Amino acid sequence: MITTEERRSRLGRRHLLAQPAATVEDVADALMGLHSSDPATPFLSCQARIDGFTVEDLEESLYEDRALLRMLGMRRTMFVVPPTLGAVVDAACAQRLHAPERRRLVGYLEQHDIASNCDAWLADVETRTMQALGELGAATANELKTRVPELGIQITFGHGKKWGGRVGLSTRVLFLLAAGNRIVRVRPLGSWVSTQYRWTRTDTWLDDPFTPMTEQEAQTELVGRWLRTYGPGTFTDIKWWTGWGVGLTKAALGACESVEVDLDGEVGYLAPDDHGPTDPVEPWAALLPSLDSTVMGWKDRDWYLGSHRADLYDRNGNAGPTIWLNGRIIGGWAQSGSGEVRLEYLESADAASIELVQRRAAELQRWLGERRFVARFRTPTERRLTG
Repeated sequence: MITTEERRSRLGRRHLLAQPAATVEDVADALMGLHSSDPATPFLSCQARIDGFTVEDLEESLYEDRALLRMLGMRRTMFVVPPTLGAVVDAACAQRLHAPERRRLVGYLEQHDIASNCDAWLADVETRTMQALGELGAATANELKTRVPELGIQITFGHGKKWGGRVGLSTRVLFLLAAGNRIVRVRPLGSWVSTQYRWTRTDTWLDDPFTPMTEQEAQTELVGRWLRTYGPGTFTDIKWWTGWGVGLTKAALGACESVEVDLDGEVGYLAPDDHGPTDPVEPWAALLPSLDSTVMGWKDRDWYLGSHRADLYDRNGNAGPTIWLNGRIIGGWAQSGSGEVRLEYLESADAASIELVQRRAAELQRWLGERRFVARFRTPTERRLTG
């Protein structure tokens, strides 16, 4: 049996929260990627784990040293990963999206009667987009539209559905090229919280191409790494985190020789040689940003979230900023318009623990200085604190 206290101790150590990390590369590797759907998240995730971290530290690793890469990964989500992990994520997750998404887009183009042969028409647009990036070096979607006017076409999808709407063709084409590992997002326009990313060709950005892997090899390695980073976890956790179906999840768990353990009456899974107890950790506190990889590491979250889901996650399951104490969430936080880091406790804590949390809040407020940001996915607690 693996107790809840053991799981919380593992979380503190393995997620670099009970002791500081040395580099941004260490953090991205330890967490199996930094969530990047909200542009502020990777920076705030590193700030919570590295003493003396600066925005330039992560920017240098991403855009100068290229020791980290922003790419499409699990659950169609953007992550910042080391290139070695990127090869695994690409083969296990991103490549699986390409063919069905391309067929879907061709179907939308046919519905709009864009061309007599929409498959060939799309292939031509993709080719000319790649040529434009080769000429420009790096470009935003708007800049690419000046070279490939078809990227400006608006298409309607999901007519009559809640999830339907209109989207520019550039969004769909760039998604396909990214899923096919042909392009990557690089330095955005504006600051570290900007969503206007430039794109460039993968073959000119990375010195070495991804190591070829079969889908099965990559999926086995990905689940094996998840077990050592987030394990123990339930089948539901792993299926949700990877974004796979039941069959793929079962196959990967079997291939990496996972073992079953008791998680307070539920079946959990561990790496085969990972049964030993974790050394006790000193008391710790952390203010983690929305969509932090730790907060989003499991689907079954009661062991660290308690009854606070409605306050700290939106209706789509996106986590807002959270206050952590010794491996569990005790509240939420947000930055006000004036720059103040505001806290809301959802559980009581002793004076020493409150002091730890307030110390982290003061450190974060000093780090933010004149910088301002708003979480991309709003939650009830975050809205209360900023309203």
